[in-house]
Formats: sequence, C-alpha cells, structure tokens
Amino acid sequence: MFNKKYYYLIHIQYLGFRFHGWAKQPQVKTVHQLIDKTFKFVLGDIQFKTLGTSRTDALVSANHSAFELFISQPIKNLDVFLSMVNINLPADIRAIQVEEVDEQFNIINTAKTKTYEYVFSYGEKPHPFSASIMCVIQDQLDIELMKKGAQLFLGTHNYGTFCTKPSANTQFTRTILTSEIVENTKYTASFFPEDSFIYRVSAKGFMRNQVRLMMGQLILLGKHEITLEDLKIMLMERTPEPLTYIAPASGLILEKIDFEM
Repeated sequence: MFNKKYYYLIHIQYLGFRFHGWAKQPQVKTVHQLIDKTFKFVLGDIQFKTLGTSRTDALVSANHSAFELFISQPIKNLDVFLSMVNINLPADIRAIQVEEVDEQFNIINTAKTKTYEYVFSYGEKPHPFSASIMCVIQDQLDIELMKKGAQLFLGTHNYGTFCTKPSANTQFTRTILTSEIVENTKYTASFFPEDSFIYRVSAKGFMRNQVRLMMGQLILLGKHEITLEDLKIMLMERTPEPLTYIAPASGLILEKIDFEM
C-alpha cells in the first residue's frame, strides 16, 4: 500500500488489431500489459497502480478510452510526463491527455456514457489493409432495413438476449441513448471501399459482447435472415437459446467515454 496516493485520469487511444483486448492475460499481448510495462520504465522506482474503465475484447480499438493512475508521488509537469509516456509507448497506443483528479474520483463508479462505433462495408472484398478497423460482409445488405432495425434498439428494453455469460446479478434492462446507422465519412483511406457505414450506439453501460451481438442481428436483418418482428421479440425478454451470430471484433471501436465529473 502507498503511504500517500496521488490520482490522475489518463485518456488514451489504441489500435486493437494486434492485442488480445485490454485486460492482462498470461502469454499474450494486451493493452493494459503494455501500458504498465511503459509506466514501469518511465516511473522507475516510484510506486504506482493503474485501473481501466473499459475492458475491450481482442481486436477492438479505442478512439478514446481512459484509465486511472494511482501513484505515490505527484507528477510535477503533466506535459513532460505525457511526452515521456508517448515516446515509450508502442506506435499503436497513444496517451492524449493527463489530468489530476481527487481522492473522491473512482473510474469504475463515476457515471459515464460510452459510445461505440462499428465500421462495416458489404459486397466485394476490399484491400486487406482495411481489416484492422473495418468488418466486410461479402453478402449484399439492405442498409435501409438495417437503419430501421437500429431504431428499435433505442430506449429502455430487456437486453438479456444480447449478452454472453451473464452473472447472477447482471441487470438486463438497459437504456440505449443512441442507435443509428450512418454513412462512413469519418474513417477514410485510399484503400477503403467506395461505400462504408458506421453503426453508432451509446449508453451508460453495456454488457459483455452486447454491441457485437446487436450488430450481428442487424447484419442478419440486412441479409433478410431475420425480420424486424424477430428483433422486437428479442427485446422483450431473454431468449432460452443464445444468439448464434456475433459480429466480428475488428470493426468495433470504443469511440468516446464521457465522464460526469
């Protein structure tokens, strides 16, 4: 235990394509593991601990995530510290801001809104370089029908069907604040397909694999393998059989976390 603690909120971005998610795991590279490795080098003998706010899955990226730093000595110059951290982090992780918080701040319990974006296209397989942040469905998709399906997720529903391995205490009733499919003009590259789309969804919190399961059903809807009525039924109560299709992880991006501080 530290004799004295100082508290900092560190905002980060990362490309998840080569990582096995955020959480530390034996024998594999994770974002948290490499962050702690970098901090041990930058801070030397200074005691510290880090605690993340969102446990993204393998291959999932983050345009904005955050973690809390508990440290036994104050950081004298936040700009210099930020620069040193970025010099030593791998190229696919970047710290974008460091701010001091007080003892009352708790990154887990502080109210927040999370926004995810799922980048996808359909039809002809594009250049392989797209694979790091885009899911490509090689079947035809009815985008207009998918847009209608996305609207069904808005509001408060029982999302028990859209969760894997829930605990006995998992609360299935959740409120979705944003759920929309829009044309992708945000993530661009010369090797991207001509047309691509983003499924954007936000809420106070999500269950395990909830966004990918929701996106998976929208894909099935777009392929005309399920109907809008099927989707409505899924939102009434947890179905006895688990969903068989989950959208691939590499299209998912944690777009933003808004803390209510």
